[in-house]
Amino acid sequence: MTLLELLLLAVGLSMDAFAVSICKGLAMRRATFRAGMTCGIWFGGFQALMPLIGFFLGTLFADVIRAIDHWVAFVLLGLIGANMLKEGFAKKEEGEADGKGADMSIKTMFVLAVATSIDALAVGISLAMAGNVDIWTAVALIGLFTCFFCTAGVKIGNVFGNRFEDSAQIAGGVILILLGTKILLEHLGYLA
Repeated sequence: MTLLELLLLAVGLSMDAFAVSICKGLAMRRATFRAGMTCGIWFGGFQALMPLIGFFLGTLFADVIRAIDHWVAFVLLGLIGANMLKEGFAKKEEGEADGKGADMSIKTMFVLAVATSIDALAVGISLAMAGNVDIWTAVALIGLFTCFFCTAGVKIGNVFGNRFEDSAQIAGGVILILLGTKILLEHLGYLA
C-alpha cells in the first residue's frame, strides 16, 4: 500500500471514534483540552493496537487462505464500510439520547475504545492479506490520526453540536469500501 492509501485508511478508521468523541463533546458543558486528549489517547491507542493484533493473526493464517485473500480483504472492508454508512444514514429520533454521554471513567472509555476499534482488528487482518504493507507505519498513522481527530472531535462536538457526526460516519464508510474495492481489483489484475 502506498502512503496515500495508508493515510486514507487511517482517516477512514478514525471516523467511528471521531463520532463518539463528538458525542462526548456534546454532553460536556465545557470541553477541555484534557478531556479531548483523554478521548484521543484511549481511542488512538486502541485503533493502533487492534490492527496490529489483526495483522499478526492474519499472517498466521495467510498461507491457508492466500488464494482468496483479496476477497477476504474486500468483504471485511466492505462490511465495515457498509455498517459505517448505515450508521451515518440512520435517522436519530428527535430528543433521542446517544447513551454515550460525557462519562470519562476508565471503565466507560475502555468499553468505548474497544467497541470503536473492533473494525480496526478486521482491517489488520485485511492488511495481512493484502501484503506489501508496512504494518508499523500503518498502525502509527492510524493511532496518530485517531488521536488527533478524537481530540478535535470533543471540541467540535462541544462547539458545533452533532452536525458532523453522520457525515464523519459516511465519509469513513466510503473510504473503507473504496480501499476494499481497490485491493480486490488489484489482485484480479484490473488495476496495476
